[in-house]
Amino acid sequence: MEKRADELVRAAEALYLDGTLFQGENPRSEHVRVPGGMLVFLLVPRYECGYVLQVTYL
Repeated sequence: MEKRADELVRAAEALYLDGTLFQGENPRSEHVRVPGGMLVFLLVPRYECGYVLQVTYL
């Protein structure tokens, strides 16, 4: 799951190239199904942070 979380962070970096300049509302938490389980994560572009809130193994 750690590898999948790293992929989410890389995708967020591509989406928000400079998060400190982000002017919109922060995205809501999202559920992502990945092989072997599911992740619930939250991105905060202004602080350039991503948080994994829950990991579910299937």
